[in-house]
Amino acid sequence: MTLLLDANDANDLARAASLLRAGELVAVPTETVYGLAADARQPAAVRAIFAAKNRPADHPLIVHLGDVAQLADWAVDIPPAAHTLIERFWPGPLTLVLHKAPGVDPVVTGGHATVALRMPAHPALLALLKTSGLAVAAPSANPHKRLSPTSAAHVMESMAGKLAAVLDGGDCALGIESTILDLTGEMPQVLRAGPVTASAIAEQLGCPVATPSQHSVAVPGNMPEHYQPRTPVRLKSAQEMVEHTAYPVARILLSLDAGQAGATFALTRAMPRDKPEYARQLYRALHDADRLQVQEIWVETPPATEEWADVIDRLLRASGGTRQP
Repeated sequence: MTLLLDANDANDLARAASLLRAGELVAVPTETVYGLAADARQPAAVRAIFAAKNRPADHPLIVHLGDVAQLADWAVDIPPAAHTLIERFWPGPLTLVLHKAPGVDPVVTGGHATVALRMPAHPALLALLKTSGLAVAAPSANPHKRLSPTSAAHVMESMAGKLAAVLDGGDCALGIESTILDLTGEMPQVLRAGPVTASAIAEQLGCPVATPSQHSVAVPGNMPEHYQPRTPVRLKSAQEMVEHTAYPVARILLSLDAGQAGATFALTRAMPRDKPEYARQLYRALHDADRLQVQEIWVETPPATEEWADVIDRLLRASGGTRQP
């Protein structure tokens, strides 16, 4: 049985911390998506994350910290750039990849010599981490490669029975996973696009930031097929949507003009033109469309700008890595 706990209740927050100390899995709210958390210092508990998600063991996890002072427990050879970015973007949706400290168990890092760290901005999770002194490993609280959850209901729908509790902290404020930045090379390199853009990072550091379209570094989300609903996703231009209205598909529109869809569509949903609001609603919209059990979900391709890079990345992976006719 999976408990549903209230993140605004001090007793429930303390219970969640106790479960984590006992080696149990607890889904926790963050400002990005809900995470499937375990005490990062307990290898057996961390292994349970991989089992619950059916996640490959060589895929590293992000460790969430409640205090910058914990940084030295997890990383070594920390460059000045890390402190500069921490001062500006933590707590927040920026994950830093650093050289791992000797005591970090390989199960957390997927056997790699680096560790991914961030400080979440959700007030309930931050309070839990600060009061308990825990650091938690927490990938998204969903089966491997499936849609990320942005509400407690999403977690219960896909993971109930596989974890001890879900800490309900409401809908996620950002709705899309953090930016992952590698600081172990000669140049800072974005390994996963997220709410913090490469330009914002470069401005803060005063140096160029690499943003390769492909790389071989193992990080969360670095696979062609990921963030997927059960229903196939097709990316379409606005013109393609207008020209192909005879298919029985659910579609999500970036355009505010919801009236342009043909009556044969099972669902027409106008998505916001404002990028942060679009990102906040994206996974919820895909979850809603997936429940209709139709043949396909059509999504209008967002603008090809840096601001939308994280949304486009998630949509490309949700559609299998390509735009499909």
